[in-house]
Order: sequence, then structure tokens, then C-alpha cells
Amino acid sequence: MQNERASSGRFTGRHMLAVMVGAFSIIIGVNIFMAVMANTSWTGLVVKNSHVAGLEFNQKSEEARAQDALGWSPDLSIADGVLRYSLTDKDNQAVVLRGGKATFWRPTSDKEDVTYDLAVAGSKVSAPVELGDGVWIISLVIDAGLENPYRDTRRIHLNGGVLR
Repeated sequence: MQNERASSGRFTGRHMLAVMVGAFSIIIGVNIFMAVMANTSWTGLVVKNSHVAGLEFNQKSEEARAQDALGWSPDLSIADGVLRYSLTDKDNQAVVLRGGKATFWRPTSDKEDVTYDLAVAGSKVSAPVELGDGVWIISLVIDAGLENPYRDTRRIHLNGGVLR
């Protein structure tokens, strides 16, 4: 009877085992939850094949230097659900555009990625767009009659459907 009273206020080996199993179960459960959440959210991929992207880097860099040497100035606007894009040359003359594509994506997610075909509208290319407010990255690939497409990629902010 005396031994029962003495041990009633202390942890036994079974109690300690239960506490350890419970603590590790919580840690493992949280780790599994975090792994599932990470796997079902943004993939983290910027390119599908980094080796191929690395091989293309020098070519893309040369194309970008040639494009910069043209001295063209881009003009991008988004308002009233319409994207409009134009280019002017060094002499401030409109560059004839033949069409292109505009791809939009959020910096932190690939769930809202969307690509629009750009149609010729006078000296500009344009497309109706449906985009939510906030931060987007836009990549424009424009046919301007050059050997390689004219490329323009930038981070933009839309507020009330208007480029800010």
C-alpha cells in the first residue's frame, strides 16, 4: 500500500513512453502536413529543363544585346480590359508590328498563367485581357519583322484593371 502511494505521483516507464510517442507523433504529423502543403502549392519550377535553358543562355543574351542596339522604345498600356503595345524606333517613328503573344503569370503561383494572341490594330498590337488586380509578370513576344522576335518582359501592377 505504501509503494502505491509513493508511485502515484511519479511518472512510470509507461507514462514516459506515452509522452515520447505523443510528442514524436505531433512532430511527424506536422512534417507530413507541411510536406503535403508544399507539394500542392507552387511547384517552384522556373524552367522545365534547366540544362537546356542554360545552353540557350548565350544565344538569348546575344539576341537581347542586338535588340537593345536597335534603340526602340516600347509603350505598354492596359485599360478597359484591353492590352495595347507599340514600339517606336530611334527617330520616334512607329515600328510596324505583325502580331505576337502576351503571357501573364503571378510571381508566386502558376495557377493564373494565361497567354493572349496579339492582333494588329493600326501601328499597335492589342488583345482583350481578363486579369485580376495585383502584381503580374508579362512576357511579350512580338513579330516586328526581325530575324528573331522582339521580346519584352517586365513586372507590372494592375489596380482597377489599369496598369499602374
